[in-house]
Amino acid sequence: MEKQKTTNIILFSGDYDKAMAAYIIANGAAAYDHKVTIFHTFWGLNALRKDEALKTEKGFLEKMFGKMMPRGADKMGISKMNFAGIGPKLIKKVIKKHNALTLPQLIEMAQEQEIKLVACTMTMDLLGLKQEELLDNIELAGVAAYLADAEDGNVNLFI
Repeated sequence: MEKQKTTNIILFSGDYDKAMAAYIIANGAAAYDHKVTIFHTFWGLNALRKDEALKTEKGFLEKMFGKMMPRGADKMGISKMNFAGIGPKLIKKVIKKHNALTLPQLIEMAQEQEIKLVACTMTMDLLGLKQEELLDNIELAGVAAYLADAEDGNVNLFI
């Protein structure tokens, strides 16, 4: 019997379009029966943040990071042609026009396909993010856990 193929993605970018690409690839790989992991680190963690603000115990710097970073996938900027915040509105209009899925919908689809969504614990500590600020059913792990998944991976991507 053939071993199940795996796809592992490190999502480092906090850009809407790059995160969208990562989730399109992940959902496509899952549809091809790959076991898929997306390891969210640094600005990629913003895709996993809940939209609403939660009261949590944080220091001054962690509170500032929380205020400066986008709260949730739908609030992320785009990598090119951001145009002081107009770019994301334009890309979302194009997405809607073509009946494509938005980033929040792609994340929901990934969860339905049992794609393993992992938040980097070291980065969460650095940025002051708490587990309760993330979407439900997100795994927390460090780099060693990602490397264990990626070691035998058929596809390993850094986005």
